[in-house]
Amino acid sequence: MSDAIQTSMPRIGDVAPNFKAMTTHGELDFHEYKKDSWAVLFSHPADFTPVCTTEFMGFAERADEFAKMNVKLIGLSIDSIHAHVAWIQNIHEKAKTKIPFPVIADLDMSVAKLYGMLHSVSSTATVRAVFIIDPKNIVRLILYYPMNVGRNIDEVIRAIQALQTADKNGVACPANWKPGDKVIVPPPKTQKELEERLQGKYDEVVDFYLVKKSL
Repeated sequence: MSDAIQTSMPRIGDVAPNFKAMTTHGELDFHEYKKDSWAVLFSHPADFTPVCTTEFMGFAERADEFAKMNVKLIGLSIDSIHAHVAWIQNIHEKAKTKIPFPVIADLDMSVAKLYGMLHSVSSTATVRAVFIIDPKNIVRLILYYPMNVGRNIDEVIRAIQALQTADKNGVACPANWKPGDKVIVPPPKTQKELEERLQGKYDEVVDFYLVKKSL
């Protein structure tokens, strides 16, 4: 890999690049680790920083919810494995929170470069990137936060729920959708489909192209 910083990143719909890395759970092959699960790969600027600590606690406290959705979590920063282990132990001691997911020690920045995680004003700090990756290793959603703004764990969970609902039912999810809300029926692509749409019965019809139903 070139020494130049890679500012591009995998796009939605791309295969998530595979990698091998040392983590707090030992050496890990990313695709082998996630197998047929969904995954949330997220980076943070540095260990022992206040915003990152709240995020790690937030992900850890919701770990069971992610597991029920068949989602595996994996964190990353450009710190050593020793720093990671010490930080995780500190969180456990001071905040009474165990970190159940692996954290990548990306000292050579190889994974950060592979995923375009390096901050534009620093060659040695990763931004708060979130990659949601499906069971087929396809990147489905990307969130980027600046170094001084923590992630919204509720939104990460909601986004995964929406993606899984859309995949399972062949629908789309409207703005602010939550589980139990109506979903959008895909718009017709042919005249026949349009005629069937006009004759069909739905829970909410704004116009032929915007129709909602309950699941």
